[in-house]
Amino acid sequence: MIKELITKTRSYRRFDENRRITREELLDLVDCARLSASAGNRQPLKYILSWQAETNEKIFPHLRWAAYLKDWPGPGVGERPTAYIVILGDTTVHPGFECDHGIAAQSIMLAATEKGLGGCMIASINREALRRELGIAPTLEILLVLALGRPTETVVIDPLPPSGDIRYWRDNEQRHHVPKRSLDELVLK
Repeated sequence: MIKELITKTRSYRRFDENRRITREELLDLVDCARLSASAGNRQPLKYILSWQAETNEKIFPHLRWAAYLKDWPGPGVGERPTAYIVILGDTTVHPGFECDHGIAAQSIMLAATEKGLGGCMIASINREALRRELGIAPTLEILLVLALGRPTETVVIDPLPPSGDIRYWRDNEQRHHVPKRSLDELVLK
Protein backbone atom coordinates (compact mmCIF):
# COMPACT_ATOMS: atom_id res chain seq x y z
CA MET A 1 0.00 0.00 0.00
CA ILE A 2 2.72 2.53 0.92
CA LYS A 3 4.81 1.49 -2.10
CA GLU A 4 1.83 2.20 -4.37
CA LEU A 5 1.39 5.64 -2.78
CA ILE A 6 5.12 6.39 -3.21
CA THR A 7 4.98 5.25 -6.86
CA LYS A 8 2.01 7.58 -7.52
CA THR A 9 3.76 10.51 -5.83
CA ARG A 10 5.56 12.00 -8.83
CA SER A 11 6.76 15.50 -9.73
CA TYR A 12 3.80 16.94 -11.62
CA ARG A 13 4.20 20.24 -13.44
CA ARG A 14 0.81 20.73 -15.13
CA PHE A 15 -2.44 21.09 -13.22
CA ASP A 16 -6.17 21.70 -13.61
CA GLU A 17 -6.65 25.30 -12.49
CA ASN A 18 -10.37 24.66 -12.06
CA ARG A 19 -9.63 22.41 -9.04
CA ARG A 20 -8.96 24.93 -6.31
CA ILE A 21 -7.22 23.89 -3.10
CA THR A 22 -8.53 25.28 0.17
CA ARG A 23 -6.65 26.63 3.16
CA GLU A 24 -8.05 23.75 5.20
CA GLU A 25 -6.56 21.20 2.77
CA LEU A 26 -3.18 22.95 3.00
CA LEU A 27 -3.39 22.98 6.81
CA ASP A 28 -4.06 19.23 6.76
CA LEU A 29 -0.99 18.68 4.54
CA VAL A 30 1.24 20.77 6.82
CA ASP A 31 -0.13 18.89 9.83
CA CYS A 32 1.28 15.70 8.24
CA ALA A 33 4.66 17.44 8.04
CA ARG A 34 4.34 18.62 11.65
CA LEU A 35 3.88 15.03 12.80
CA SER A 36 6.92 13.80 10.85
CA ALA A 37 10.43 13.27 12.21
CA SER A 38 12.69 16.25 12.88
CA ALA A 39 16.46 16.14 13.47
CA GLY A 40 17.02 16.45 17.20
CA ASN A 41 13.26 17.10 17.41
CA ARG A 42 14.12 20.80 16.95
CA GLN A 43 11.14 21.44 14.63
CA PRO A 44 12.66 24.54 12.97
CA LEU A 45 10.36 24.65 9.95
CA LYS A 46 7.69 27.24 9.25
CA TYR A 47 5.27 27.36 6.31
CA ILE A 48 3.62 29.97 4.13
CA LEU A 49 0.37 28.75 2.60
CA SER A 50 -0.91 30.16 -0.67
CA TRP A 51 -4.28 29.14 -2.09
CA GLN A 52 -5.60 32.44 -3.44
CA ALA A 53 -4.97 33.31 -7.09
CA GLU A 54 -3.48 36.72 -6.24
CA THR A 55 -0.78 35.25 -3.97
CA ASN A 56 -0.17 32.32 -6.33
CA GLU A 57 0.57 34.83 -9.10
CA LYS A 58 3.16 36.49 -6.87
CA ILE A 59 4.96 33.17 -6.27
CA PHE A 60 4.87 31.65 -9.77
CA PRO A 61 7.38 33.93 -11.58
CA HIS A 62 10.08 33.24 -8.99
CA LEU A 63 10.18 29.50 -9.67
CA ARG A 64 12.14 27.61 -12.30
CA TRP A 65 10.31 24.60 -13.68
CA ALA A 66 12.06 21.55 -15.27
CA ALA A 67 15.65 22.27 -16.21
CA TYR A 68 15.91 19.26 -18.55
CA LEU A 69 13.01 20.51 -20.71
CA LYS A 70 14.96 23.29 -22.41
CA ASP A 71 12.12 24.46 -24.69
CA TRP A 72 9.42 24.46 -21.98
CA PRO A 73 9.11 27.64 -19.88
CA GLY A 74 6.80 26.06 -17.32
CA PRO A 75 3.07 25.58 -17.00
CA GLY A 76 0.93 27.95 -19.03
CA VAL A 77 -2.26 29.71 -18.00
CA GLY A 78 -4.88 27.08 -17.19
CA GLU A 79 -2.29 24.49 -16.10
CA ARG A 80 -0.58 26.28 -13.23
CA PRO A 81 -0.63 25.17 -9.58
CA THR A 82 -3.63 26.25 -7.55
CA ALA A 83 -1.70 26.31 -4.28
CA TYR A 84 1.80 26.56 -2.89
CA ILE A 85 3.48 25.74 0.38
CA VAL A 86 6.70 27.65 0.99
CA ILE A 87 8.88 25.71 3.42
CA LEU A 88 11.06 27.96 5.57
CA GLY A 89 13.79 27.28 8.11
CA ASP A 90 13.56 29.46 11.20
CA THR A 91 17.13 30.39 12.18
CA THR A 92 15.89 31.67 15.57
CA VAL A 93 15.00 28.05 16.42
CA HIS A 94 18.23 26.53 15.05
CA PRO A 95 20.82 27.71 12.47
CA GLY A 96 20.66 24.47 10.44
CA PHE A 97 17.78 22.39 9.13
CA GLU A 98 19.47 19.03 8.46
CA CYS A 99 17.10 16.91 6.39
CA ASP A 100 13.91 18.25 7.97
CA HIS A 101 12.61 20.01 4.88
CA GLY A 102 13.08 16.88 2.76
CA ILE A 103 11.17 14.78 5.28
CA ALA A 104 8.42 17.41 5.56
CA ALA A 105 8.13 17.85 1.79
CA GLN A 106 7.83 14.11 1.17
CA SER A 107 5.21 13.79 3.93
CA ILE A 108 3.21 16.62 2.34
CA MET A 109 3.50 15.13 -1.15
CA LEU A 110 2.41 11.67 0.02
CA ALA A 111 -0.59 13.18 1.81
CA ALA A 112 -1.44 15.27 -1.27
CA THR A 113 -1.35 12.15 -3.46
CA GLU A 114 -3.67 10.37 -1.05
CA LYS A 115 -6.12 13.29 -1.52
CA GLY A 116 -5.99 13.00 -5.33
CA LEU A 117 -3.65 15.99 -5.63
CA GLY A 118 -0.10 16.19 -6.89
CA GLY A 119 2.76 18.56 -6.86
CA CYS A 120 6.36 19.40 -7.47
CA MET A 121 9.11 20.14 -4.96
CA ILE A 122 10.96 23.15 -6.30
CA ALA A 123 14.38 24.17 -5.01
CA SER A 124 15.30 26.31 -8.02
CA ILE A 125 13.89 29.58 -6.68
CA ASN A 126 14.77 33.23 -7.02
CA ARG A 127 14.89 33.42 -3.23
CA GLU A 128 15.59 37.11 -2.78
CA ALA A 129 12.81 38.14 -5.15
CA LEU A 130 10.37 35.76 -3.45
CA ARG A 131 11.46 37.06 -0.03
CA ARG A 132 10.67 40.63 -1.13
CA GLU A 133 7.40 39.64 -2.84
CA LEU A 134 6.02 37.83 0.22
CA GLY A 135 7.69 39.98 2.91
CA ILE A 136 9.58 37.05 4.42
CA ALA A 137 11.67 37.97 7.46
CA PRO A 138 15.48 37.65 7.15
CA THR A 139 15.50 35.11 10.00
CA LEU A 140 13.56 32.68 7.78
CA GLU A 141 15.52 30.77 5.13
CA ILE A 142 13.55 29.78 2.02
CA LEU A 143 14.23 26.05 1.62
CA LEU A 144 11.65 24.70 -0.86
CA VAL A 145 8.44 25.66 -2.59
CA LEU A 146 5.85 22.95 -3.11
CA ALA A 147 3.61 23.62 -6.11
CA LEU A 148 0.28 21.81 -5.70
CA GLY A 149 -2.86 21.06 -7.68
CA ARG A 150 -4.78 18.31 -9.42
CA PRO A 151 -2.35 16.88 -12.00
CA THR A 152 -3.36 16.85 -15.66
CA GLU A 153 -0.30 15.05 -16.96
CA THR A 154 0.81 11.46 -16.97
CA VAL A 155 4.18 10.61 -15.46
CA VAL A 156 5.81 7.33 -16.52
CA ILE A 157 8.66 5.67 -14.65
CA ASP A 158 11.13 4.09 -17.09
CA PRO A 159 14.24 1.99 -16.51
CA LEU A 160 17.47 3.93 -16.90
CA PRO A 161 18.59 3.57 -20.54
CA PRO A 162 21.93 1.89 -21.39
CA SER A 163 23.43 5.36 -21.91
CA GLY A 164 22.85 6.10 -18.20
CA ASP A 165 21.00 9.33 -19.10
CA ILE A 166 18.97 10.37 -16.04
CA ARG A 167 17.24 13.34 -17.71
CA TYR A 168 13.45 13.26 -17.73
CA TRP A 169 11.71 13.95 -21.04
CA ARG A 170 8.31 14.23 -22.73
CA ASP A 171 7.08 12.06 -25.59
CA ASN A 172 4.86 13.12 -28.53
CA GLU A 173 1.72 12.66 -26.39
CA GLN A 174 3.27 14.93 -23.71
CA ARG A 175 3.65 12.08 -21.22
CA HIS A 176 6.45 12.88 -18.81
CA HIS A 177 9.07 10.08 -18.63
CA VAL A 178 11.37 9.72 -15.62
CA PRO A 179 14.26 7.21 -15.86
CA LYS A 180 15.03 5.40 -12.62
CA ARG A 181 18.07 3.30 -11.70
CA SER A 182 17.38 -0.37 -10.99
CA LEU A 183 17.27 -1.74 -7.47
CA ASP A 184 20.23 -4.01 -8.32
CA GLU A 185 22.32 -0.96 -9.20
CA LEU A 186 21.52 0.75 -5.89
CA VAL A 187 22.05 -2.07 -3.43
CA LEU A 188 25.78 -2.74 -3.03
CA LYS A 189 25.74 -5.75 -0.65
